[in-house]
Amino acid sequence: MKYLAEYRDPELARRLLGELRAVATRPWAIMEVCGGQTHTLVRQGIDEQLPAGIRMVHGPGCPVCVTPLEMVDKAVAIAGRPGVIFTSYGDMLRVPGTTGDLLGVKARGGDVRVVYSPLDAVRIAAEHPDRQVVFFAVGFETTAPANAMAVLHASRAGLANFSMLVSHVLVPPAITAILDAPDNEVRAFLAAGHVCAVMGFTEYEPIAARYRVPIVVTGFEPLDLLEGILMAVRQLETGRAAVENQYARAVRRSGNPAAQAAVAEVFAVTGRAWRGIGPIPASGLRLAGAFTDFDAETRFATGTIAVRENPECIAGAILRGTKVPTDCTAYRVRCTPRTPLGAPMVSSEGTCAAYHNAGRRPSTVAES
Repeated sequence: MKYLAEYRDPELARRLLGELRAVATRPWAIMEVCGGQTHTLVRQGIDEQLPAGIRMVHGPGCPVCVTPLEMVDKAVAIAGRPGVIFTSYGDMLRVPGTTGDLLGVKARGGDVRVVYSPLDAVRIAAEHPDRQVVFFAVGFETTAPANAMAVLHASRAGLANFSMLVSHVLVPPAITAILDAPDNEVRAFLAAGHVCAVMGFTEYEPIAARYRVPIVVTGFEPLDLLEGILMAVRQLETGRAAVENQYARAVRRSGNPAAQAAVAEVFAVTGRAWRGIGPIPASGLRLAGAFTDFDAETRFATGTIAVRENPECIAGAILRGTKVPTDCTAYRVRCTPRTPLGAPMVSSEGTCAAYHNAGRRPSTVAES
């Protein structure tokens, strides 16, 4: 617990809450963009301890949750083909598609494997030259450098049997889309520290200036979040709108240039549909240049797939921050981590999973 317990000190937490109560004079809605931050807020009960009027809005910061349904369906279709080894992070195996999930493909005999790094998938491709090995590349800017390095390694090794199903999304365009929504109530943002560790935070500065919203780069421990909220409220109360860095121990304004260079070499910016939200221009990454040969969508000619969301699931409203899991009639009844109707109940960063794991129950919906 060295260098970790310091960020969970209950006495310091009480002091920060006291400062918040002294500073806040008006109601403010603040969105934490990252699903990891959501889990800390909910697990520690921080959102319930804030001064009256300070409301945390849970944003679309779960990369598994915002992976388009069409991409999940394409993954299921590719994984079910003979001669394919389909690799993914564990969370993706149980994300429901239109007619099933990757775990179901595995149960029916498909070769679906959980990996802990995209380089594991490259190694599998080298070990099985007679098989097509596909890696499901999802995530925000945080995972993009490792995925770019995997493609570079596969290219240099001449692994023609390796490909990626790419569904990367980018945070700044999502923040802009939220601010442009007619029903937006968010007045400040906590930016995800790990994304900014890669990309820096210069991209957020024009957003803060244009929309007059404070953006605070924040870590993931309880004291990080409390300090980030306090910094945002101080700005709101004084009429300031700037990008501030609470997570200075890990984030520099310029980010990680080497990681950025790898991403820029392998990927290009593209439009992307976010599950539950819809298309957001210039909000994703695709393989670019010489690396398009590693595009699984092209290699397997997936084309367009007709998709259908579960009509009972309100994941879209939850990802947009307009509802919380306890507003859903299926929450903890027909939708649980064992029987998820939507991705936010599956992922380790999903808001529904955070509420379920913390034991939060609907106030008006009776459970069966």
